[in-house]
Parts: sequence; structure tokens; C-alpha cells
Amino acid sequence: MGCGCGGSTGGSGGCGGGARPEIEVPVDAPLFEELPHEEDSEPAAEQASGEPLLIASSEQEWPRVRVNGVAIASQAIAQELQYHPAESREEAVYLATQALVLRELLQQRIGELGLVVRAEAGESEEEAATRTLIEQEVPLPLADEAACRQYYSGNQQRFFSAPLLAARHILLACPADDAEARSLAREQALQLIGQLQAAPQRFAELALQHSACPSKAQGGALGQISKGQTVPEFERQLFRLPVGLCQQPLESRYGYHLVFVDQRIEGEQLPYEVVAGSIRAELNQRVWQIGVSQYLQNLVGAANIEGILMQGAETPLMQ
Repeated sequence: MGCGCGGSTGGSGGCGGGARPEIEVPVDAPLFEELPHEEDSEPAAEQASGEPLLIASSEQEWPRVRVNGVAIASQAIAQELQYHPAESREEAVYLATQALVLRELLQQRIGELGLVVRAEAGESEEEAATRTLIEQEVPLPLADEAACRQYYSGNQQRFFSAPLLAARHILLACPADDAEARSLAREQALQLIGQLQAAPQRFAELALQHSACPSKAQGGALGQISKGQTVPEFERQLFRLPVGLCQQPLESRYGYHLVFVDQRIEGEQLPYEVVAGSIRAELNQRVWQIGVSQYLQNLVGAANIEGILMQGAETPLMQ
């Protein structure tokens, strides 16, 4: 079983062994609409598939969606589904279909403009065309020096160097889903803490006897640990500890950890000049997200989208 500490026999330390923009939809709104059945509403599409253009009602059926008359294939929705985990199948199908609608709108706009592009390294032709479209049609003002300095002044607590710890641990390993083994491991951990309170010099000895982490060969030493090197649940507890023996075992997915913090080096305020580049990149990314979101909403509002309700689209609600 891995210990999750990221520690190694070399003592290097540790316990750790492209988003697509979305269009918001009102929470109480239906996700899909029933497409019209009138004889004058594209009967050829129904006849070609041999199926009515209805919303999904079972695992074998998929929503029938059209974007400016172009149908979204059910096979495409099924393939896209893997990229949109959700609490329910209906929500996952909606998110997958929404992504495909936005993709189709972008491709149609690229076709209207007749964009011809050359893909960069590691970029598909579709990605290159989409990037070029956004660059051409979405004006994106860049963050200036004043905006960056203002953001730094208002968020100085974010710009600290990471604290460092030098710590040792003893891992009593047990499966995360075995309640009885967890209970026994915690009892053993409390007993060992009692022994260490009486004789802290025995830490290396007890680590060699009981720890399931390879660091036991170095007396449980994890070396110098910074944030991001450990599993999150262990890190949250570890970086709150003062110097010395922790009086309670720390629980992680791997079991219970007995921890002795040998040294703490607190983080320091980083000067503006050190973080200016990251601030500028973050502010520019925010502007990009807002601009692209508004652009997509404009495309949705101007399109004839049938079978799915998307904000900005002139589509009737399903009755």
C-alpha cells in the first residue's frame, strides 16, 4: 500500500506517494425541449432516421438537437459524455449536448468567415481555427500595470512563499474502507503516541518497527516538505502543526500518521516584482473568459437552436 507521503529514501520529502466555457441555464428550466412534429418542420430529418425528434427518455434514447438546421448526432453525444461527469445521466447528457452545440456554432461561424489557418505544434486544425476565430472576433484588452498593482495591493495575503516543514512520521497503514481496521489502527497510534510522550528519542526505533512507509529506514524522516507534495487531507493537518510531537494521529486515505515536526519555516510576503507576471496572466485569463462567454452567448442568441434550452437562444420551453 502506498503511504502518500512522497517521501523517499533520499529524504526529499512529501506525503503525496482545457476547460470549455459554458452557457448558464436557469436552475428551474427544463434541459431539453420537444422538437415540433408539424409536417412542415423538417420532415426529411425524421424520415431519414425513422425516429421521432424527441428528448431523451431512457438510456437508449438521445435528445434530438439541431443547430441552424444541422443535427447533432447521437453518436457524438455518446462520445462527448465521458468529458462531462455529473450527478445524473440527464445532467451529463445536457452538458455533453451543450458542448457540442457550442462547438457546432463555432464551426459554422468559422465556415461563414472562410477562415484558413495553419495549426501550431500540438494543435489540431479545429483548435487552430477556433483560436483564430476568437482572436479575430473577441476584443480582449490586456491588464495594464495599474490594474496589476491594484490587484496585488488588494490581495497581498495570496502572495506568500510556501511554508516549509521538516518532519518525521510513522504510518500505520489500513484500507480506507475498512472501519474495523481503521479503529484498531487509531488505537495503536494513540498507544504509540503515549510511548513517544514518555520517550521521544524512541521515534526512529518505533518507526522502524511499525511504519509502513519506506521513510522508516531513515527514522521516519520525510525531509523538507512544502505544500503540494502531500495528499490533500494529510497536508491540511500537517501544516497546522507546531514544532514537536503531534498529540493526536493524523488520518489520511492510507491510514494513521504519527507526526513529529522538527522545524517550521513560515512563508514570507513576496514582492510585487516577483508575482507581477502571474498577476497579469491571471487578470488576462479572466478577461478572456468573460469575453469568450459573451461571444458564445451572442452566437447562441443569434442561432436557431432546437431541442435544447440555452440562455440567449430563442427556443420555446418544453411543455
